[in-house]
This record gives sequence, C-alpha cells and structure tokens, in this order.
Amino acid sequence: MSKGREADAPAPDGLALVIIDMISGWDFPDAEHLLPHAQRVATEIAALAQACRDRGVPVIYANDNRGRWRSDFRALVDAALAQDGPGAEITRLMRPHAHDYFVLKPKHSIFHGTPMPFLLQHLKVQRLVLAGVSSDQCVLMSVSDARMRELDPIVPADCSASQGEARHQVLLQQLRETWKVEAPDTWREIFQNAPPSPTRAPPPRQEPSND
Repeated sequence: MSKGREADAPAPDGLALVIIDMISGWDFPDAEHLLPHAQRVATEIAALAQACRDRGVPVIYANDNRGRWRSDFRALVDAALAQDGPGAEITRLMRPHAHDYFVLKPKHSIFHGTPMPFLLQHLKVQRLVLAGVSSDQCVLMSVSDARMRELDPIVPADCSASQGEARHQVLLQQLRETWKVEAPDTWREIFQNAPPSPTRAPPPRQEPSND
C-alpha cells in the first residue's frame, strides 16, 4: 500500500477539494466554447490537486452523469482518455489517484441528488475548495448549496473557467462583492501558511482500478 492519505481519515483543517466536470467527452452543447478555457486552467487545477494530496487533503471528483443512470466514473475516465484532442489531454492531467473520491451528479450542483453531503460530513469537511467548469453555472450552483449547508466555499480564480473570460470575471466579482466568498487570484494563497506534511508522501500517480 502506498504512503499517502489514510482512507477516510478526517480532512486536515476541515479542507477538501472538489474538481467539477473536468473529466468529459466535451460533446455537449456549447462545449467548443468552454473547452479552450478549461484547457487553460487544467494545469493549475492538476497542480492544486497534487498540493492537496501532498497535504493529505481529500480530492473529490464531481461529474455530470449526463442523464445516463448506469454511468460509471471509471468508464467515464476511460472514454475521455480514448478520445483525441484537448479533452484527452485534460483528462491525462486530471487523472484520479487511488485515494481520491468521486461523485456523479444529475444536475448543476455537486450536492443535488448526490451523496456529497454525507461524504463531506464523514470527512469532517468545513472548507470546500471548488475548481472546474463552468464557473458561472455548476461552480456557482455548488457555492450556493455549500453556503446553505453552512460550509465555507473557496473558488480560486485560476482554477475555474466559463465560456469566456469576461463571464468568468463577472462571476468572480459577484462572489467577492455580493456573496463574500473567498476567491483568491491563485490557489497558492490557500496554502501559503500550510506546507506539505513531512510525515506523508504523495501517492503514486495511477488510473483508478477496475477491480
């Protein structure tokens, strides 16, 4: 067994990362406008995810089931990797590790109709870093639901995107000024005073097991 985050251990400092809708076939309406912006932030999201793993912070993937009620997350990863182009490149960067979690969602919010509330409660999460696409739809709906559950959402500006930069900037302004949500310019601000734990090595990069 690899050294890394103990399975189902409480989240350090009550912090968890949720990556929203970055594993995708990009075959939905308007995907051609969103994909270039998702590709632009993918490297930063992957770096954020690894920083979380290095600190024992749980990483959770939340993806649309696209109305396919027999959906399987591992099959979704495999299908995204099998396609050509930027979508496969994003998935290679985003590829889940063995200790990561995943939730399939039927609607925009990561909470609606999913076990996410129970998972976060089980992990004793209070602060929730939200990354992914699109920032003014699924991320925003998840911020709203997190607030209603008295959780503290954090939306790093460099780890989410919308169908255009102008739309993304409007969303960030709304989060900061109206919602009073923490939306730092870079995810690195979250960990400025929290270096990696010296007692935990990051788990090896690997695909989810089919076992």
